[in-house]
Amino acid sequence: MKPASATKTKSSAESGRKPAAKDNRKKAAAKIARGPKQAPTDPKRVRTILDRLAKHYPNAVCALHHSSAWELMVATILSAQCTDVRVNMVTPALFRRFPTAQAMTKASQAEVEEIIRTTGFFRNKAKNILGAAQRVVSEFGGKVPQTIEELLTIPGVARKTANVVLGSWFKVGVGVVVDTHVMRITQRLELTKASTPEKIEQDMMKIIPQKGWIDFSHRMIHFGREICIARKPRCADCFLEDVCNSKDKTWSTH
Repeated sequence: MKPASATKTKSSAESGRKPAAKDNRKKAAAKIARGPKQAPTDPKRVRTILDRLAKHYPNAVCALHHSSAWELMVATILSAQCTDVRVNMVTPALFRRFPTAQAMTKASQAEVEEIIRTTGFFRNKAKNILGAAQRVVSEFGGKVPQTIEELLTIPGVARKTANVVLGSWFKVGVGVVVDTHVMRITQRLELTKASTPEKIEQDMMKIIPQKGWIDFSHRMIHFGREICIARKPRCADCFLEDVCNSKDKTWSTH
């Protein structure tokens, strides 16, 4: 007959092992039920994100007010380090005074600076706008060109501005507009590991069908302003929360 203490010790050890084994079986079963973890850029996950953005923002368009390719180009130049709301407050007076590239060539630096002062970096922006006007008139007959190669020769026009003009005015998708909203959200959704607009654009062009490049940027920008804001994103109201694993989420179901 075994001592009572030995029996008790064995019983305790056994009772300690059984719950642990049971917990492991539960975790394994749950993992199987969830299925394998999707890669961030898995085509199915990307399609889910695109479909939900399309459902919530079916009619998203450029927020900058404009009535011509020239106005859109100028407004986009002004939007650097400035909100679209502020730009839209400034451009009516600017375009009434100088409605075309030809008219802008006759403006002085001081005149333009005074009108756009509240958009920030107004001296450099005024210089670029005047330079853009001269280039458009002298090289392109007063009409904004329709190729990215030509647009990139215009002062103040980098890839973002060129993509905005081509996509929003000419309806030509040759690239993806990457502004601060698109940069922030693509990183949060792990669609890219890049940290520069140029590299993020290349990453997006690889995983998003070209026919969706224009709408993708518009929808991401609206989403970034309304829900996935920079500070304290509204995760509890987010329609992408279940597919997002961002470290700065404010609320999570998983």
